[in-house]
Amino acid sequence: MTEPKSDDKRLRRFPRHALDIRITVHAFRSGDNVSFWGRSSELGEDGIGATLTGELEPGEVVSMELVLPMAPFPIKFRALVRYRDGLRHGFEFLTLSAAQRDEIRRLCETLARGASYAR
Repeated sequence: MTEPKSDDKRLRRFPRHALDIRITVHAFRSGDNVSFWGRSSELGEDGIGATLTGELEPGEVVSMELVLPMAPFPIKFRALVRYRDGLRHGFEFLTLSAAQRDEIRRLCETLARGASYAR
């Protein structure tokens, strides 16, 4: 599956913001756990884009871990793989707690004001 066309991006519920942080993704396949790490490229209140060390399939549900800038510890949650283009993937957040959702919202607001982060 390919990345959404630029026309599709305008239909998103939340804008995307450039963000470069390390992420870890865990998937359960054929009775075995597989893990990949990667770097994010963009973040929105409902999802994240990233390039990983391996391929996931659209529709897979994965566990994801990331450390947001200025956060005291990593956040862990489940996400749905929405698209894949080679090693680039788009994820939709599925199980964020209220505190996690607030943290991501605050970061998106900061990024919208022009701040940039790389971790």
